[in-house]
Amino acid sequence: MHVMDGDMALDEVDLFGDPVMDDTLTLTSRPAPAKQLQRRLDELRTRGCYQGIAWSRQGTIASISKDGQTIELRFLRCRPHDASWGLSEPYSLPPPNALSPPAGIITHLAWAATSSPELAVIDSVGRISILSFGITLNRAYNLRKWDADPVDDLHAVVGCYWLPLRMSNRQFNYQTNTYPAFGPWHPNHGKSALLCVTTNGLLKLIFSQNNNRVEETALELESVTSSDDSITHASLCSDIKDTLLIAFATTSKQLRVVRASIQWGLPQNAADKQAPPGSIHLTPVLRERHVAVSSWVGPSESTLDASMAQLSHIEVLPSVPRTSPVAIAAPAAVLTVRSYLPSDTSPYGQESQSILDRWEIVSDQEQAVHPAFEQLGPKNSATSPPTMTRLRKLEPIILPKIIVSIHTMQLGRVLCFAFSDGTVQYRDRFTMNEIYNEQDLNAVTSLHQIGFQFVDETPCLQVAFSPTNCSFVQICEDGEIRWNSLHYVMDDPNTALQDSRRYSAILAALSVAMSTVAIYQTNGDDLLAIGRLFVQNQGLDFAYAWIREMVNMLKTPVDYSEERYHDQLVRNHHLQLNLSILNHLGFRGEFKPRTFGGKFAFLALNVRNIVILITIATAAPPITSLGSHKEKLNPLDEPEVVDALAGCVKWAVDLLSWMTDCLLQLADDPAFMSILSDPKRFTELAAFLRARGDPSLYFLLASSTRGLLYAACRRLGHLEVVSTRASNHISEVKAHTPKDGDSTTASTLRPPSALYHAYQKMERYISSSLIKVSEFETLLKSLSQEIRKNYQVNLPNIPALHKTQMPGTGQGQTGGPNAQEKIIRRCELDILLASNPPPIFREVLLKFFTSSLPAFRSQTDPAGLYFSNFDLLEVEDEEASLAAKKAAGKRVDVFKRIELYANGRDVTTAAAGTGGISTTVAAFKNGSPRGGGQTAAGHGGGGNDASGPLWRRCVRCAAVMEDVTVQKPGFTFVVAQQRKCACGGNWSLLPKSSINL
Repeated sequence: MHVMDGDMALDEVDLFGDPVMDDTLTLTSRPAPAKQLQRRLDELRTRGCYQGIAWSRQGTIASISKDGQTIELRFLRCRPHDASWGLSEPYSLPPPNALSPPAGIITHLAWAATSSPELAVIDSVGRISILSFGITLNRAYNLRKWDADPVDDLHAVVGCYWLPLRMSNRQFNYQTNTYPAFGPWHPNHGKSALLCVTTNGLLKLIFSQNNNRVEETALELESVTSSDDSITHASLCSDIKDTLLIAFATTSKQLRVVRASIQWGLPQNAADKQAPPGSIHLTPVLRERHVAVSSWVGPSESTLDASMAQLSHIEVLPSVPRTSPVAIAAPAAVLTVRSYLPSDTSPYGQESQSILDRWEIVSDQEQAVHPAFEQLGPKNSATSPPTMTRLRKLEPIILPKIIVSIHTMQLGRVLCFAFSDGTVQYRDRFTMNEIYNEQDLNAVTSLHQIGFQFVDETPCLQVAFSPTNCSFVQICEDGEIRWNSLHYVMDDPNTALQDSRRYSAILAALSVAMSTVAIYQTNGDDLLAIGRLFVQNQGLDFAYAWIREMVNMLKTPVDYSEERYHDQLVRNHHLQLNLSILNHLGFRGEFKPRTFGGKFAFLALNVRNIVILITIATAAPPITSLGSHKEKLNPLDEPEVVDALAGCVKWAVDLLSWMTDCLLQLADDPAFMSILSDPKRFTELAAFLRARGDPSLYFLLASSTRGLLYAACRRLGHLEVVSTRASNHISEVKAHTPKDGDSTTASTLRPPSALYHAYQKMERYISSSLIKVSEFETLLKSLSQEIRKNYQVNLPNIPALHKTQMPGTGQGQTGGPNAQEKIIRRCELDILLASNPPPIFREVLLKFFTSSLPAFRSQTDPAGLYFSNFDLLEVEDEEASLAAKKAAGKRVDVFKRIELYANGRDVTTAAAGTGGISTTVAAFKNGSPRGGGQTAAGHGGGGNDASGPLWRRCVRCAAVMEDVTVQKPGFTFVVAQQRKCACGGNWSLLPKSSINL
């Protein structure tokens, strides 16, 4: 070894033969944590209720404004110009009580699961206001004001919980294996109640009385006599035996668990009924029992700094079945989170971390007393000790990130943790092992396990998940709201569809998620946004495959070839959902041609909606008028209702005329007739019709849509009779009405001119039609008879279809289906999804086009049909026609079926003298709704101005209608059926000037 002379500098010696670097070694600096995150952690440590963003089950995203004084509303919506999905602009609500602003700032938002979503708005001193969203996603009215609430920090809310909804005689959650859903519930179906825990130990119950008046009661959970006893965080949930489980933490680092029950004060004979009679006054009483106590931080635990002795989250989890049977259940548990965020000046390079502590709430079994104890006292004096409940501490879990949100999935069996860096982690509730990190195609239960992930990771402060758990919104560090949706990251979506196993898994996962949406009636628009990514380059084949999977999973009835099932057709909500999926995925944007399937679904949904509106208007139930007696409500006595129905009549008559014209053109097409004439070419029929872009023939062949057409014809015939009788009656009254001044007592006989003109308009639309509705109804009936006869004669001779597995019986169909019924359902599903009709339909079609249709042609005007204007149907494909509509800003009101103009002339005011419906803008006033429970909220943010007329726009299909607030009982009853769009999508309210946004 060669020894160097002189002193040896270690930093200059190359010990490993590598060249010496001149740069000195330095430690990599850790990025400083954002000040906004530190501020957010301080908020979470202050109290448990500090959630500034929340997503309702109907789709409204509520968030607290940056100044903490107002509420901003957003929602997912399909962009009108290209049908892509995105987050809407914010719509600012005024303070929940305009005359009484929050005492400090608004700190917490919580949604109820009611069908008309209710939002609890809580400020920093615990004042609570409840808003209801009955019609549109961004318009609210006040159910409860916070004016009477005390302005006192001791009443600050540290935990809140909305009671779950009773499941309409089905107290089980939807899944392959049924699990019980725990109460307590509000006695009235569809209503919830808000429970809150305050700093001073009160449990408040805010509930809706049977007369819709909001009341409250309270119970002292903990006697708070000093600041050390005050409660900082609380969590509530429903647990076994229909009781509430409450876990709360105190300033003195105690963790307490309480069971509470609600006695609603119902008579014994009414306790088992679905809902108490309206005459019963609810007098709820809260009862509590302390079951366990512990410390949420042990004295021997080492902490990085004082912040580790401060909670940021507490969650109580109910008992959850591990596997079937239900009796095998995991005990309830309590989770707490303590987070550490290193300071900027820390020299040790510590990392951010969150410590997740867990306790199981266990009950020790009773033990028999040893016989020796009996000798210590008189006989029969020994008693068994009571069952003891305790908190069993489990091993803590340390995560190297800051937890900002905890969310439960899969009926509480999966825990989702959202972190400040924008990432999401899923863990098994029982083992706490991380899941969804690897693809699993064996048992598909969610999109997460087959390769879908959140990929757009952005640092955030708060997170709120959608009802489907397939997307979330986050408040970023700059205060902006962003939407993040699941993406298929295993491979390119189009490449993935080439793998049959992956393709099946994707379809199954989407169907499972959408089926849950159908069962619970929640919002699933983010699933449509995910599915649209697969349709963009694959066409509608993916949409048809998705719907086929949905029909089989939900056992949706699609066979209505027998007339006895027609009454159930309009109530088939699962079929409406499937048509809505097809309608949206076939929608390319306003003023752009729809796809073949999109046009088919669009027409079917609108026919269904018109049938419902006419039925509601002509068969209204008795209502309670002034006094206690009931009288018949007749909406047809109000001109606004008749005027709206006249528009529906015009649309329906145009549809029948357009379909007739399409069928006549098919009959005159030699290529089409050659396909029908040649049995070997019959398999080309579907491709021919798709290329033509005309779904009219499929509309007649599918028994479900044919049934809707038949129902529309029946109702049009009824309205024709009603309008003729009404016009004749009014004309007779008018003829016998004395002139002014002739008699003062005869003024009551004077006919209302608006009603007269409305009935005249309806009669004119029907009588001036180029086809006779009764003759078209006869054509449908004869076609239905031929198809039924064909099914009975020819289906037994098709063995290939006998082997096909089909969905079970549908709603209203009793007994197990026989082989023939299975074959018919298979045929009907194929036709509904635009597959080629079975060969047995060739003879039916040939007879229809060579015999039935020519006979019908002789009773019509083919030339008049060819040159007619069918703009009201919105099925045009010509570029010139669509460009002209776009230039004029012309759209169709889906309620009144009249043309609306966003620029230029506006026909909405033209009918003012003929029963037209005026549009008004209400404001938050006295906290009470106008026009049958609807009050418009003020709009701000995003440049939206509510000074002009307001329109409703469907967030799913971009359809529009005027916002109507006519205060008449019949009209209010009819328009209430338009709580959603014809496609089933939710309405958003926006100014007419913003209709193109």
